[in-house]
Amino acid sequence: MAKQIEYNDPPVDMLALGKRMLVGAWIGFILIALFLLSVRNPDPAWGEQWWVRPLAVVTFAGAMGGLCNYFILYYARILNINRSFAILFSLLVYIIGYYLGSVLGLVGTLWH
Repeated sequence: MAKQIEYNDPPVDMLALGKRMLVGAWIGFILIALFLLSVRNPDPAWGEQWWVRPLAVVTFAGAMGGLCNYFILYYARILNINRSFAILFSLLVYIIGYYLGSVLGLVGTLWH
């Protein structure tokens, strides 16, 4: 007879999840805002509000990076994976997500 494994996963801490998403969103917002502030003469073909899309998309990408960070560390703790490895993997996922969010947000303006 096969041995039954019982999982007792702790519930998701919504407050901690929200904090990580907010931190990720703020990091993304600040980085893209600093980048957009360096643009002195935007192309008139972009329109007046060209900067709204990059700010929104990259901020959302940062928030999703915070969500990934929470769940990577959450499951690393459950599966007994080394915490430092999980943090490095989470950082890599955040950087890739931030890059993809930047490309998606800047396409048609600063990203040709």
